[in-house]
Amino acid sequence: MDSEAFTGVRVVELAQWVFVPVAGALLADWGAEVIRVERPTGDPYRQLATQRIGADSDGVNLSVALANRGKRSVSIDLGTARGRELLHELLAGADVFLTNFRPGALERLGLDAERLTSRYPRLVYARGHGFGVRGPGADKPGYDSSAFWAQGGVAHVLTPPERDYPISQRGAMGDRNGALALGFGISAALLRRERTGSGGIVDVSLLASAMWMLSSDVLAALSGTRPRAVSGRGGSVNPLVGSYRTKDGRHIQLVFLESDRYWADFCRLIGRTELIEDPRFVDLAARGTNLAECVAELEAEFDKRTFQEWKDLLADLDAPWAPVQAVEELLDDPQVRANQYVGQVELEDGRTYSLPTGPVQLDEHPPQLRRAPEHGEHTEQCLLDLGYSWDQIIELKDAGVIP
Repeated sequence: MDSEAFTGVRVVELAQWVFVPVAGALLADWGAEVIRVERPTGDPYRQLATQRIGADSDGVNLSVALANRGKRSVSIDLGTARGRELLHELLAGADVFLTNFRPGALERLGLDAERLTSRYPRLVYARGHGFGVRGPGADKPGYDSSAFWAQGGVAHVLTPPERDYPISQRGAMGDRNGALALGFGISAALLRRERTGSGGIVDVSLLASAMWMLSSDVLAALSGTRPRAVSGRGGSVNPLVGSYRTKDGRHIQLVFLESDRYWADFCRLIGRTELIEDPRFVDLAARGTNLAECVAELEAEFDKRTFQEWKDLLADLDAPWAPVQAVEELLDDPQVRANQYVGQVELEDGRTYSLPTGPVQLDEHPPQLRRAPEHGEHTEQCLLDLGYSWDQIIELKDAGVIP
């Protein structure tokens, strides 16, 4: 079955860095034609050196590849009137305009939501931003480290109170989560357009994405309770929920939320049947009353076996648990392999590289991954598709409208 749900949808993307471009890549994964408009000097993300997967890589810039796979790249100088005319020629045939430019910049370019939705009534105008489109921070620059991680409360919630400084986030964590929300919003707007004939405006901010991810803490704050960091150590609330350290210093995560359902089977599995009827631990209430004693018993048990021994022992237990894995261990995780959560991109010269396929699958298959474009790689072809002759393209080059 053809799983390219967005086949026939054209997206014009005027965006840079990660958040909004990843939303465009997700649409491209499912068949959308995404035309990425870059300035003559290119997206600055192309030059970012990070973890040896960006501009500091010895091979493919994987950071750019993940954010821009499956797209076409057109380079246009929008600082020129002729360049802006070219953009409008692309927009005339577009279904979606995707941007993360700030409101002031869009206004100066004549690309604000009011003007574009008025000129193109069927256009879905989708924008990702740091702090929302209203309020004093609407035109404030925002990366995920600032809008999502810092102002959004994530750093505060996840930083242990004994630390002098907040912990640093992993690369683009808020960006890629926000991109999923933006892709969902665009999908909803396209569905509504099919029913009504009208496009509309889709907004997703990194700040709102953080609040959504922290909904449990936000709910606590709304009810008057101050959210607090909870130790990951086993038994901070329920002795059968949390991490336990193994003999070799690794950890196993237990998530026996319905602890009475699993307690007896777990005790039998570890050879401690006397704990089943121990009055201190006989049920959830008793284990809660005697929390420290129960945790001590379990910690002593976990210290008797290695990480691998615990994985082997727990393998057949029909209860929610998991090994606490390093990211590099994910690559060989049998579930990751079976579900194709890492896919390969094949280049024209026969080389390949791997990327995460993403959390969404259609018809039980991941999307077919395609490579990201080089800067401006498809400029001439897109102009030819618009009906330009080679002489006209050369004139645009001579005028500095395209590189």
